[in-house]
Amino acid sequence: MALHFWPRMRHFQVPLMLVAASLAITITAVGADPIGSSATFSVAANSRSLSTSGRLARPGMPETPGDSGKYLEPAASDAEPVARQVRVLIVQDHPLLATAIARVLEGQPDLAVSGVSGSGAGALAAAAQDRPDVVLMDFRLPDVTGPEAARMIQSEHAQVAIVFHSADESETALLDAVDAGATAYLTKDATADQIVEAVRRASKGEVLIPVELFARAIRRQRAAATHKSVREQLLAEFTARERDILQLLAEGLDTASMSQRLGIAPHTVEWHVRHVIEKLQVHSKLQAVISAARQGLIEI
Repeated sequence: MALHFWPRMRHFQVPLMLVAASLAITITAVGADPIGSSATFSVAANSRSLSTSGRLARPGMPETPGDSGKYLEPAASDAEPVARQVRVLIVQDHPLLATAIARVLEGQPDLAVSGVSGSGAGALAAAAQDRPDVVLMDFRLPDVTGPEAARMIQSEHAQVAIVFHSADESETALLDAVDAGATAYLTKDATADQIVEAVRRASKGEVLIPVELFARAIRRQRAAATHKSVREQLLAEFTARERDILQLLAEGLDTASMSQRLGIAPHTVEWHVRHVIEKLQVHSKLQAVISAARQGLIEI
C-alpha cells in the first residue's frame, strides 16, 4: 500500500531513497551510534556538512568551543529581518538517508535542520536542547520504535508536530503512528517535494493523515474493543454534549461549524473539547477521535 498525500508535483519527483543513494558521501563514525554526537558526515559538492553534533554546519558559523552543536551567530547587519524558519529534527538511523533529507530541507529558505539523531534517546535529548517545531521520525529505531520515541517527545514537548517517514506501509504501523501523535505519515518512496510540504503543513498544525485510511484501520481493530461493562463505564464519564462533540470531531468539523450545528457559543465548544481531551488522556483532537473510536464511544 503506497500512501500518496498530494497531487503530482513538478520538482523533486525522485524518491529520497534514490537521492540518498546517488550522493557522494563520506561517513566517519567513532563510537556505536551511527548518527549522534560521535559521528561526522560530509557531503561532497556541498559546502555545508553535518557537525559532530549531527547538525548541518553553515559556512562562517564555527562551533562554540566546549559547547557541541551550537554555533556563533554571524555579526548583525542592516539587512531586512528574515522570517523565522521552521526548525526540523531528523530522527533517522540510516546515515545516507538522513544526510539526503537534511540536504533537501536545508535547501529551503523557510526550513532549518536543528539536529539529526539515530536513536530514540538521542531524539529526546535533541528535542529538549534544540526545541524543534517538527520532528521527522523514522518508524524503526535501534533502541525504541518511532511511536515510542514520539510519545516520549510529546510528553515533554506537546507542541512539537510529528511527521513519520517509514518503509512500513501497513495499517497497523499507520494506526500506531497516529496514536503516538503523528500529523503525517510518509512512506520511503515519498518525493522530496512531498517531504518538504509535509513538514511545512505540519508546522502550521495541519493533519495530513487521510481520514479513510485510519478509519479503516480502526474498524479492523474494533473486534479488540473493551468489554461491554468497561464501555458503559466509559460512557458514564462523558456527558451527552461531550459525546456529541466527539462525534462532530470525527466528522471533521471545526469549532465554528460545531458551534453552528449545536447552537452553542464557540468558546463553549472549545471548553467541551478541552474536557474531552483531558478525560481521554490524549494530546490532540485527532488522538481523542482515535481513542474514542477504539473504545466504542463514537462511530467513524
